[in-house]
Amino acid sequence: MKWIESSQNQKIKTWRKCHKKKWRDEYGLYLIEGLHLLEEALKVPSRIQSIIYDEHFQSQKNDWPTDDIEEYCVPSKLFQELSQTESPQGVIAVCKMPNQSVEIEERGRYLLVDGVQDPGNLGTIIRTADACGLEAVFLGRGCADLYNEKVIRAAQGSHFHLSIAAVELSETIRQMKKNNIQVYGTSLNGQGLEYTPRSAHSFALLLGNEGNGVSEELLSLTDVNVKIPIYGAAESLNVAVSAGILLYWLRGFEG
Repeated sequence: MKWIESSQNQKIKTWRKCHKKKWRDEYGLYLIEGLHLLEEALKVPSRIQSIIYDEHFQSQKNDWPTDDIEEYCVPSKLFQELSQTESPQGVIAVCKMPNQSVEIEERGRYLLVDGVQDPGNLGTIIRTADACGLEAVFLGRGCADLYNEKVIRAAQGSHFHLSIAAVELSETIRQMKKNNIQVYGTSLNGQGLEYTPRSAHSFALLLGNEGNGVSEELLSLTDVNVKIPIYGAAESLNVAVSAGILLYWLRGFEG
């Protein structure tokens, strides 16, 4: 393990820049923070470039697969400069952005996201897609940055469990239909849900922006559009909550 104590060290400067999207994209790197996210990332150790420890960090980490990962220790004051949380756990990992190319399979289950701007919503949607066993999530224009700290925290490690790619959604929908994958849009003018889950072996669900929903252009490409009934006085459901209801409705319950 190497010791770094100067804020002018080139690695510190690079890691600090990774809090901004411009530099994340340029370096192909992003930061995750805390024990849980690190442990999830270590399930795919090739995705981790470096691990940074606060000088006072203590953990039973003897079984962590870090042999091929650079490890650094820094003074607490310097660690605070890199941390983005109110109560840091003393460990940060520098991760590599993966190749975002995703092959669409005929028997796959997918989520398409059109312009979801809130990082917390996007992260929760990704986590829900992971819990539901989807093969991939496709992000269209206008979505929050996948590697925003709030997206990462809300996703709770799902970045390391499933494929996520930024795409042109209209082209992706056309590819799915060529592969006989039924594409479900979400619309206030869609048909109401049936009471029994679909138990679909393949599907794609298209979710839209928090305020405006899915664009009319994309809705015109779907096979069927659905809506979740509102029984009370609320105007609408949160998009992440809607994702959970619809994904499990489509996925079905297999016992």
